[in-house]
Amino acid sequence: MSEKLRFVEEVVNDLKDSGLYNDIKVIGSAQGAWIEILGQRVLNLCSNNYLGLANDPRLCQAASEAIATFGVGPAAVRSIAGTTALHEALDKQVAQFKRVEAALTLQSGFMANVAVIPALVGKGDTIVSDELNHASIIDGARLSRAEIKPYKHNDMSSLEAILSEIKTGRILVISDGVFSMDGDIAPLPEIVAIADRFGAMTMVDDAHGEGVLGENGRGIVDHFHLHGKVDVEVGTFSKAIGTIGGFAAGSANLINYLKQKARPFLFSSALTPADVASTSKAIEILTESGALVEKLWENAAYFKRGMSSLGFNIGISQTPITPVMLGDVQLATQFSRELFKRGVFATKIGFPTVPHGKARIRAMISATHSQEDLDFALAQFAIVGRALSVIS
Repeated sequence: MSEKLRFVEEVVNDLKDSGLYNDIKVIGSAQGAWIEILGQRVLNLCSNNYLGLANDPRLCQAASEAIATFGVGPAAVRSIAGTTALHEALDKQVAQFKRVEAALTLQSGFMANVAVIPALVGKGDTIVSDELNHASIIDGARLSRAEIKPYKHNDMSSLEAILSEIKTGRILVISDGVFSMDGDIAPLPEIVAIADRFGAMTMVDDAHGEGVLGENGRGIVDHFHLHGKVDVEVGTFSKAIGTIGGFAAGSANLINYLKQKARPFLFSSALTPADVASTSKAIEILTESGALVEKLWENAAYFKRGMSSLGFNIGISQTPITPVMLGDVQLATQFSRELFKRGVFATKIGFPTVPHGKARIRAMISATHSQEDLDFALAQFAIVGRALSVIS
């Protein structure tokens, strides 16, 4: 290795010594309640595939038909030659599903934040952001060159105090809808009310709310009946929707503006026809029925009751995200390894994803899990938890 790159080896070794190194598992099957890793069949408690749509035959068929008609790639950015009839239809479908005037689909949820935030604010403006917001919000905010002022997590007094100090420029208040590591929900009605008093724009990233909250999984804005009161909704298709891609949703004027100013829209190729068609089919399924969403919540409640009765600390979650709080990252790493040996795939989460001292196992429950699956998981958590003195 070149001496100029010696530091990378040192960093990797330090991460391994501290237990913070990510040992990435390679999956040899489609996403589902059970998956194959290194030839071993394991119960999947890691995936964001909340509704089991990632391998749904209806989505696979839609993708196949789109490839047959439109090919495998867009071959251009959307603003030049990459917008097909499929893209245009999906934009309208997302807007109808989210109950807004218009929507714009993008390459990923991460790209949606990178697209929207720098288009709305810049140097001389201020972003007021929940301190636990997702990395894509943080990176989008940094790219904007606006001043960034974090407020204490879900603390409305902190939000109000910061807003009261800002005297010039545009202000954008941003929050996750559902916080992915703890599973708690943003107090969106209060955020909107406070922001309105100070003339600030409001934006919510509903990545973990789509397919989970609201009527048939329409998200946090629908959950709180705040249609027309949140200036920008940003989200992803890579979780409950089961595909890939992101979007921004709001007024027709906002979307027309983003089509002219959002750099990932203007300078990065469009989603593939297969991605667009399968996403459209997933939204069609949710529009027609909320059965998968109901099953997701039923499974989550069952698993959480079981974990609490065993004595595990599952934090403050209000959603199917179930953090198993362990604190020490070495303990979390060992816990995850022991679970895997027993047929449960549930990875440790440590710094920088969560703060030092707040390592955990994050169990992600799906509508595709059967009660037998969940009972199996609870039994293995109990065995490992007792062996490692996490529970008595």
